[in-house]
Amino acid sequence: MQNKYNISSAGLINTGAEDSVEVQREEALLKTGALQRAIFNSANFSSIATDAKGVIQIFNVGAERMLGFAAADVVNKITPADISDPQEVIARAAALSLELGVTISPGFEALVFKASRGIEDIYELTYIREDGSRFPAVVSVTALRDEQETIIGYLLIGTDNTARKQVEAEQQKLDQRLRDQQFYTRSLIEANIDAIMTTDPAGIISDVNKQMEALTGCTRDELIGAPFKSFFTDPARAEAGIKRVLSENKITDYELTARAWDGKETVVSYNATTFYDRDRNLQGVFAAARDVTERKRLDQILAENNIELEHAKSAAEKANLAKSDFLSSMSHELRTPLSAILGFAQLIESGNPLPTPNQKRSLDQILQAGWYLLELINEILDLALIESGKLSLSMEPVLLAEVMQECEAMIEPQALKRGIGVSFPKFEALHCVQGDRIRIKQVLVNLLSNAIKYNKVDGTVTVTCVQATPERIRICVADTGEGLSPEQIAQLFQPFNRLGQESNTEEGTGIGLVVTKRLIELMDGSIGFESTLGSGSVFWVEMNLTQALQAVEIESVHIETTQVRTYSKTALYRLLYVEDNPANLMLIEDLISRRPDISLLTTRDALSGITMAQTSQPDLILMDINLPGISGIEALKILGEDPLTQHIPVIALSANAIPRDIEKGLQAGFFRYLTKPIKVNEFMETLDTALEFVQKKNLCANEEDPA
Repeated sequence: MQNKYNISSAGLINTGAEDSVEVQREEALLKTGALQRAIFNSANFSSIATDAKGVIQIFNVGAERMLGFAAADVVNKITPADISDPQEVIARAAALSLELGVTISPGFEALVFKASRGIEDIYELTYIREDGSRFPAVVSVTALRDEQETIIGYLLIGTDNTARKQVEAEQQKLDQRLRDQQFYTRSLIEANIDAIMTTDPAGIISDVNKQMEALTGCTRDELIGAPFKSFFTDPARAEAGIKRVLSENKITDYELTARAWDGKETVVSYNATTFYDRDRNLQGVFAAARDVTERKRLDQILAENNIELEHAKSAAEKANLAKSDFLSSMSHELRTPLSAILGFAQLIESGNPLPTPNQKRSLDQILQAGWYLLELINEILDLALIESGKLSLSMEPVLLAEVMQECEAMIEPQALKRGIGVSFPKFEALHCVQGDRIRIKQVLVNLLSNAIKYNKVDGTVTVTCVQATPERIRICVADTGEGLSPEQIAQLFQPFNRLGQESNTEEGTGIGLVVTKRLIELMDGSIGFESTLGSGSVFWVEMNLTQALQAVEIESVHIETTQVRTYSKTALYRLLYVEDNPANLMLIEDLISRRPDISLLTTRDALSGITMAQTSQPDLILMDINLPGISGIEALKILGEDPLTQHIPVIALSANAIPRDIEKGLQAGFFRYLTKPIKVNEFMETLDTALEFVQKKNLCANEEDPA
């Protein structure tokens, strides 16, 4: 019984073990099936199973989601080739045919050919959704076989490759941009006219451009890896340049001489800076060497030219100074004899007894020719000064109405003599222009004189003022003369060109308008004209308005006509005249003989004049500038420093009539500065003014010291 039990027990035990294995096998199969179903029905993969001919048998949930087809629409109806890009299928068939050396049809066969031969096959393919849209997929193909290894179908597992494709596309764009940037950077480096190179911190060349190859005569491969200093005539200086960049971060205009392999030397300007990686780690030196050989040559030429220019400038300045001195000297030399001619002619004309009619006619010719010659001298000197750049202007606010009234008084005798009516504007506003007062009068008087001189008999001259812009005023001088032809207009501002008036009885130099134009332009003004042949001309000048005069000053301006100054003739004044020219001495003696209130003392040189002034204590001194020994200006300084004579007014009477000379004399301290030839009326009025000054000074002195 016991044995049977044991056998039975053994049998029971055996049967239980077999059941357990079977259960485990079934459980494993169930798990495997569940896993397979989970994978097959995953929404993240498209699982498509076909029969041996490629007709779809299974179309899982993932395939439905990705492709938009329902399983019922495709199972037993189409092959995977029908939902694939046909062009890609054709291309794959051609590629496989070439790769494997067999002819493969462009259809389902092309999709599974490798898998059918037992070759692992994973490829990219574009699937076409039900709505016609496309997406890239990665497809893995496996052949399904039965127990006899016969292919019973195919399994195509696909994943949506859109995201990866997008990433790849973006990466391609970035790569392309990087390549473009690198190409652009390289192009810039290669297009540079400078030889460009980079070195490591030790001064070993790491990159170069074509210009560096041309500079050294070496190839890029020969240069890279070579010491930077090896390509210069002074290696130590080149190495010092690298070290200086590393210590100072940059260097500019560091001069080196490059030496090519054939011995050719080139002077370069070396400019460099350090460069770093993105982590700010020093990588080396970026350097540019510009060929300055030609520049050095030009600098040398320029330096030589500058020396020549300096010499030329110095010579020109000396020539200008000599010209100015010559003009001043010529002015003096011409005016001195002219002063005697005009002075004595005026004396004879106004003498007692008066000249006979024949004598008067001769005197008129002498005076007319003399004053014309003086005008010519003045205008030539003015033009010469302007063109030499030596004319000095005293720019200041000038009240236009005041200047106009002075001009009216100056041209009135000329207009009356010729029967020309002249009308001036009535100023409702006090316009101030910026300019030199004397030169403004010269410009206006010249235009007025021409308008009178070249007018018709009983003609008119009309002066008007209009504000051309808020900043400028235009002064117009219109005449009723013959006007100008187009040919005359073309030659209007040419020096010494009288426009065919040479045979006219009217005197002129042909310089006045030229001087007028230059003067008005020097005062930042402009000149123009309009002329109609047979109807007359209008000449105008424009000048800048200014508000520089204060309102109080403008309101205090009172425009008066010339007043005749009077003084008591009961007092006797002493006048000391210092002059070395006998003719001028004689002229002044004759003039003073008409003034019983003045006694005249004379001397021939400045030193004796100083002595006489100290001893005789004259009330007034009349002094020439160009005197033997010391000049009149030096004499004036001595008189002004001496307490015995510093109170005596000194009037300059000189043939030095250039404005620079006059300005210099007035700055030196002369009471007035008169020029030769003497104008008798002007001379007498100046004496009156000086004596009136002396009277007031004496009166003040007496009031302060009644004893």
